[in-house]
Amino acid sequence: MKRRVSFHTLGCKLNFSESSTIARQFEEGGFVRVGANDEADICVINSCSVTEHADKKCRNIIRKLHRRNPNAIIAVTGCYAQLKPYEIAKIEGVDIVLGNNDKGDLYQRVVEISERGTAQVYSCDCEEITRFFSAFSSGDRTRSFLKVQDGCDYKCAYCTIHYARGSSRNIPIADLTEEARKVAATGLKEIVITGVNTGDFGRTTGEKFIDLLRALNDVEGIERYRISSIEPNLITDEIIEFCAASPKFQHHFHIPLQSGSDHILGLMRRRYTSSRFADRIEKIRSLMPDAFIGIDVITGFPGEKEEHFRETYDLLARLRPAFLHIFPFSERPGTPAVDMPDKVPSYISTQRVSQLEELCDVLHYDFCANDVGKEADVLFESTMRDGLMYGYTGNYIRVKAPYRRDCINRICRVKLLSIDQSHDVVAEILE
Repeated sequence: MKRRVSFHTLGCKLNFSESSTIARQFEEGGFVRVGANDEADICVINSCSVTEHADKKCRNIIRKLHRRNPNAIIAVTGCYAQLKPYEIAKIEGVDIVLGNNDKGDLYQRVVEISERGTAQVYSCDCEEITRFFSAFSSGDRTRSFLKVQDGCDYKCAYCTIHYARGSSRNIPIADLTEEARKVAATGLKEIVITGVNTGDFGRTTGEKFIDLLRALNDVEGIERYRISSIEPNLITDEIIEFCAASPKFQHHFHIPLQSGSDHILGLMRRRYTSSRFADRIEKIRSLMPDAFIGIDVITGFPGEKEEHFRETYDLLARLRPAFLHIFPFSERPGTPAVDMPDKVPSYISTQRVSQLEELCDVLHYDFCANDVGKEADVLFESTMRDGLMYGYTGNYIRVKAPYRRDCINRICRVKLLSIDQSHDVVAEILE
């Protein structure tokens, strides 16, 4: 009987692409991949550490898996494993803790395990994070997440990612286009370009992010690309103009703001001002007025007074993005923000999150409702719920229509008919 392996991925799209690649290694080695809630012989957890909540969630998953599968080998990798390996190693049931530098060796480490009872800790020295683990996802969704860059040199005051992922690095464009061809060979039609600081691509090879986009644009079989996230200071006119002109690159941008107050942006050690951020949004809208723009925001950063929060709120209300990803500030050990004065009480942070969530609800509804009555191209996904299938337009409006097997993983022309309370748009397929 083949051994079974399950995967539990926390955090970002980058982790998702890496977990999928590790899963393929296990499958090629004769293992059967099972669901996260199924009985397994090996349980792999790819952890996140962007907040204390992410750390806690990982610990809870480990304990739950050990209770459910007391004889299973539990291997933990990812950013939490990189930053606090010995904290994880003390949790009952953990057999292997592997840092990000050797994440690609996880399969080999697991199959070679010789003794159990004491967790084995590998390559968790932050100074040693120099390797690039090539990864893309497959088999899980209609789209693939393609890792093009890893690490970050920015060292923002609140963030541990530089310590967990190392310095910015990448592999050559030629290698990444070959990865994209592998994705196309699986039959997937859409790629999400992902990384820690995606727009910083080229540090290792001296190439440019815009040249990567041009090369990926020429890969046959891929019909859609999305850029998962890009820093405001790195989204150049050239990139915006290219995306506007290319039929493959969708009108969809995820751009972190974090704060609309220049004072708070300075404390955060961000590399742009609120006016520069607004300029980038206006440039995108001038060429792509239908663009979906998602924005990250942090509330309650040390020193954020009511007037600073009001600057953030007013900027977002004026710019009217399609969606807000809102996070209350989470103090991370070892970051400069830990020692900053004027801490904001958690209840105030939470209140500010609620205010932005209410704004987001209005903005997202208005954005989606604006397209009702129009035609659009939708890539439908395989999941069926209550006789309906779901997919996304190019500008990332979620659409639902009566299930048709022949439309799955195919871009179909639809008429957008109405919007429901969940902001899903009901569609009629026109072919």
